[in-house]
Amino acid sequence: MPDDEEEPDGTKEGDVMAGDRRIARTDTALPDWYASDAAYRPIPIAWFAGALVLQVVAQPATVMLFWGLFGLPRLAVVAIALLISGMIWQFTRDRGMSGAAKPWQWATGLMLAFFFGITALSMLG
Repeated sequence: MPDDEEEPDGTKEGDVMAGDRRIARTDTALPDWYASDAAYRPIPIAWFAGALVLQVVAQPATVMLFWGLFGLPRLAVVAIALLISGMIWQFTRDRGMSGAAKPWQWATGLMLAFFFGITALSMLG
């Protein structure tokens, strides 16, 4: 085959060379040295979305469990909901949000506070 024929200097026809190093081949769009490491690289929106889902599920579950099932006083349920929001915040920071940009950290904190506020208003209002 024509692609298997080597030039006198050891390269194949169509190779793009940088000095003595092949940097690309004509049959690929990527340089020869590029290889995806296929590692999971989460981004702040993934941490934000994870915290959002946890908060949206945990707050109603807290009210249903501690007020509806166990019959705890409303103020105690609000305190537990605040504790759970704090745990979600810490879990999100441990996952990587602590290294994210400040706007992502603020947005996450405000979102957690907003949904906690809904729970607190519904229990104390």
